[in-house]
Amino acid sequence: MILSNRIFFLLIVIGCMGLLSFGYYLEFYQNLVPCPMCILQRLCYIAIIVIALGAAIQGPARVAGILYCAALIISASLGTVISGRQTWLQHLPPELIPECGPGLEFMLEIYPLHQAIVKALMGTGDCAEVSWTFLSFSIAEWSLACFCGIIFAAFWRLKVNWGRTDS
Repeated sequence: MILSNRIFFLLIVIGCMGLLSFGYYLEFYQNLVPCPMCILQRLCYIAIIVIALGAAIQGPARVAGILYCAALIISASLGTVISGRQTWLQHLPPELIPECGPGLEFMLEIYPLHQAIVKALMGTGDCAEVSWTFLSFSIAEWSLACFCGIIFAAFWRLKVNWGRTDS
């Protein structure tokens, strides 16, 4: 049995909401302060939720399903780049880790938006710090795996929608 577009996108929404909920649990109950790259990854998850929720509500046919899948792939790819960069920073030798920098909120107040985003994407020493692991993988590594999973699922659904005969 092949899932309908509506169910597929609803599963993406539920999965990403679970990931965000766990991130907020770590922040507010385990007192892990998210770095600027973590916040940008959260924004990618929120974008994925918004796209997938719109698709789940609409229940798109072939063409709209293809467009929604493409939007998911773009959002998840951006998240993959950010989490991949953070994972790379976490594996740098200590002498190569950049200095700690200001938080994203401070950067947004001081710098223009594009400059604050570029600085956040460059990463700081805060982003290289590993303060939580599960099965020896950091939050950034788990996030990288989840974004890759979303990309894989969206490509699979894109293939399913491409082969549909309705419009």
